[in-house]
Amino acid sequence: MIEITLPDGTIKEYSKGSTAMDVALSISEGLARNVISAKFNDTVVETVTPLNEDGSLILYTWNNPEGKKAFWHSTSHIVAQALEELYPGIKLTIGPAIDNGFYYDVDLPEGSISDKDFQAIEKKAIEIARGKHAFKMRAVSKADALAKYKSEGNEYKVELIENLEDGTITFCDHDSFTDLCRGGHIPNTGIVKAIKVLSVAGAYWRGDENKPQLTRVYGISFPKQKELTEYLELLEEAKKRDHRKLGKELELFTFSQKVGQGLPLWLPKGAALRERLEQFLKKAQKKAGYEMVVSPHIGQKELYVTSGHYEKYGADSFQPINTPKDGEEFLLKPMNCPHHCEIYNHRPFSYKELPKRYAEFGTVYRYEQSGELHGLTRVRGFTQDDAHIFCTPDQLDQEFKNVIDLSLYVLGSLGFENFTAQVSVRDLDKPEKYIGSLENWEKAENAIINAAKEKGLDFVIEKGEAAFYGPKLDFMVKDALGRSWQLGTIQVDYNLPERFDLTYKGSDNESHRPVMIHRAPFGSMERFIALLLEHTGGNFPLWLIPDQAIVLPVSEKNEKYAEKVLKSLENNEIRALLDNRNETVGKKIREAEMNKIPFMLIVGENDEAANTISVRRHGGEDLGAITIDNFANLVDTEINSTLKSF
Repeated sequence: MIEITLPDGTIKEYSKGSTAMDVALSISEGLARNVISAKFNDTVVETVTPLNEDGSLILYTWNNPEGKKAFWHSTSHIVAQALEELYPGIKLTIGPAIDNGFYYDVDLPEGSISDKDFQAIEKKAIEIARGKHAFKMRAVSKADALAKYKSEGNEYKVELIENLEDGTITFCDHDSFTDLCRGGHIPNTGIVKAIKVLSVAGAYWRGDENKPQLTRVYGISFPKQKELTEYLELLEEAKKRDHRKLGKELELFTFSQKVGQGLPLWLPKGAALRERLEQFLKKAQKKAGYEMVVSPHIGQKELYVTSGHYEKYGADSFQPINTPKDGEEFLLKPMNCPHHCEIYNHRPFSYKELPKRYAEFGTVYRYEQSGELHGLTRVRGFTQDDAHIFCTPDQLDQEFKNVIDLSLYVLGSLGFENFTAQVSVRDLDKPEKYIGSLENWEKAENAIINAAKEKGLDFVIEKGEAAFYGPKLDFMVKDALGRSWQLGTIQVDYNLPERFDLTYKGSDNESHRPVMIHRAPFGSMERFIALLLEHTGGNFPLWLIPDQAIVLPVSEKNEKYAEKVLKSLENNEIRALLDNRNETVGKKIREAEMNKIPFMLIVGENDEAANTISVRRHGGEDLGAITIDNFANLVDTEINSTLKSF
């Protein structure tokens, strides 16, 4: 017999060789019908994998992220089989699950795959799925695995296998199809009821621009056709809200090939919006005791060697800048924190002067592969709302909780109400990924977990997601379409103070090491604005939106009164435009609607006579004729309802 521990702590005995499905059946038939994957002792297993030792078991259904991962990875095998049958001579490489669906990278012998081919691929894949073929894992020797793919001329699989140890290699079989795979599949293909090929793109093998370019086929699948239909409807709404589309339409930002890929150019409206966001946070930071600092865009290579950033990211970042002086090298700044460590180091501090809270809207540069760039969400130059707090160990708990309060204020003021917190800790099995002592890591992780508990946050702990120098707390926010994004991060760091030999004089007159907190409520201005655009569909909060109102005179006769209205609005600090073009009011309203302007103020002869404005909200609501003072009060009330004082 073996003992199986379930997630609620219950321990049950089963015969050696029992499977996850056997365990599910012993709990309830309903659960067994829905279980599609499992994890045993932190290893993903199939529901039919024999369990031969004591251990912890988690059962997954479609409703679990892990269940979806197994579902989508299994579908990638089905689609790979369909591609093999439709494109003879195709070479398969890898096909993982991703956040929404899966992809499979293939090397086509000739020609290409386009959206005209999607329906045929889907039809063939569903035909395979309906066969209800079981996914079966089997161990293969390294010699046999190499022999199979060498005989097929698949150099990609050969390369993968050559990097694996003999005894750890497995194949997954279903129907007539076989693929090199570590595992993590649903019981059979029949569970997949709906498959959609979403797009194709180019992708370099192993992400290396010097290696062959492959065709990446993206797709998604569901256990019910209804769920696919709902997802495609959501996708259409997401296309309408795409920040790249809205950013162009609202004239917020642009890109130029001459300037360079991944380097956004902010247009006047976008720059004004950024400035308002900065001032909003600076005002709250000032109340919270932060001091603004400024650091240069470059730093000597030695600075990032000291911090550890060069060792971790140097090879994949912008290459060093050489000066006329022999051997002198600078780097484009990839992080603000090393600079802030040196700012702290400019003079000795006493414990009575701590905490020191340095904040900066600092622009940093990281080289992203061209295929990974995406609008404002993945760029090569971006501005972080960075701050670093240097405090005593005794101050850490309160300082961390203060940063949580600031982060919650930022999210609430911008309409992000639906979120969970994620505490990211080390992967204890991969110590080489991190720097610093075990003792410091334990202290830092405990500090974050305790603060999250005390603030009553709904949080989860994710192993292996910590930064290389310390654990962190991220806010995982759901947008209006139900998509999850990471917004705002707080990190505890005992390591950089050691690397930069940061000290303060304690009450005992001895030197002590401060603790460092990294925090960025926005994360980066570029990514935050992109997500805010998609969350709001361009209908920003009234306090933030570039143009709050537009004045629309009915005819030329009303233009002088319209100019007077505009002046009154400006005196009330309302951001407004005047559209006095020789166009119909109807056309002006339609264009104002497209530009997401919250209020359209129509002025005609009756308004001029009564000294009023006829107010129309974005979306069509008619508020009637009111005075400018009443309109100003309406705007103030709406702003104050969303933008609270910190």
